[in-house]
Amino acid sequence: MLNGLITLPWWGYVIVTLALTHVTIAAVTIFLHRSQAHRALDLHPAVMHFFRLWLWLTTGMTTRAWVAIHRKHHAKCETAEDPHSPQIKGLKKVLLEGAELYRAEADNAETLEKYGHGTPDDWLERHVYTPHSTKGILLMLAIDVLLFGPIGLTIWAVQMLWIPFFAAGVINGVGHYWGYRNYACEDASTNIVPWGILIGGEELHNNHHAYGSSAKLSSRWYEFDIGWAYIRLLALLGLARVKKIAPRVRWGEVKHLCDGDLLASIVTHRYDVLTRYARSVRQVCARELDTLREALPDLRQAKPRRLRGWLLRERRSLNEQEQAQLAAVLAQSPKLRTIYQMRQELTALWERSSATKEQLIKQLQDWCQRAEQSGIEALRDFSLKLRCYA
Repeated sequence: MLNGLITLPWWGYVIVTLALTHVTIAAVTIFLHRSQAHRALDLHPAVMHFFRLWLWLTTGMTTRAWVAIHRKHHAKCETAEDPHSPQIKGLKKVLLEGAELYRAEADNAETLEKYGHGTPDDWLERHVYTPHSTKGILLMLAIDVLLFGPIGLTIWAVQMLWIPFFAAGVINGVGHYWGYRNYACEDASTNIVPWGILIGGEELHNNHHAYGSSAKLSSRWYEFDIGWAYIRLLALLGLARVKKIAPRVRWGEVKHLCDGDLLASIVTHRYDVLTRYARSVRQVCARELDTLREALPDLRQAKPRRLRGWLLRERRSLNEQEQAQLAAVLAQSPKLRTIYQMRQELTALWERSSATKEQLIKQLQDWCQRAEQSGIEALRDFSLKLRCYA
């Protein structure tokens, strides 16, 4: 039986396979995602060319197509135009057929034209990587077999399946369906696990959707973003320059009179604000809903967590049946109606409007006063905390 140029024990081949796939996921998260799609960092040309070559060999993906599809995902998240939303297409579809969804969207010339700007367009991209995308993975197959012999076929197969499963399936699927959330984004993004190596930090997907242009994806002390560790190393070597990371929440004294600085802080940390709002009123909502479920038979089959979710989401994100049930709940409970309306008014501070800065500051001051005089202790305490954003 023919052997390759390198002979290893069985566990050596496992380590080599994991190392090769790890380089691929690092290329995706550092180059394609954080550098190209979101412009969160600049990379040295040598590093960029290595990642482009490696992705050509191991995925056959072109930079422009990947960037365009990802930017469209952010722009149209959880809508019918989202290329891979499990909320729309179903978790099974995205998890098992994520690569097919990617290829279908890559054939959409309108998507590439609208969202694919600013990606590499040099001689290599035009004459090698884009027109001969499949030849790269065939070359990788030849290299694996030459180096490792017949076992190289297995190594190559794992390399080819790694991104379609973990990136196109797990991150795009599970990362918008199941997990924990640090920030109350308008989409369904979640953090899959707080610590991971296999997918390079991309498992912290909710953090990313909250601060899309941040080069660092971790935000809590227990979260580890290995992609960020590599970026820091590249920066120390002069091979990368970080342009932006998510701002950290800072606290000051209670501002009894709202001003422009407080308004700016709240707008900057709006997802953190909504998350803290939800946590503040959770117990109040739970107690009220338990009482209402006894009075309203239609609500008895609904899970309490889902009912609380309706109160803390935009009405337009609910279907007709959910909106009808929400309306019934609000009609029966003045306390829940106040909590719901106050949340809608809070989000209006950072939504597009024609209001001037002075008008928004006045609205913020009025909101805080009404929250503190609402008779709902949770709202009063939250308002006082809101006045401390710095």
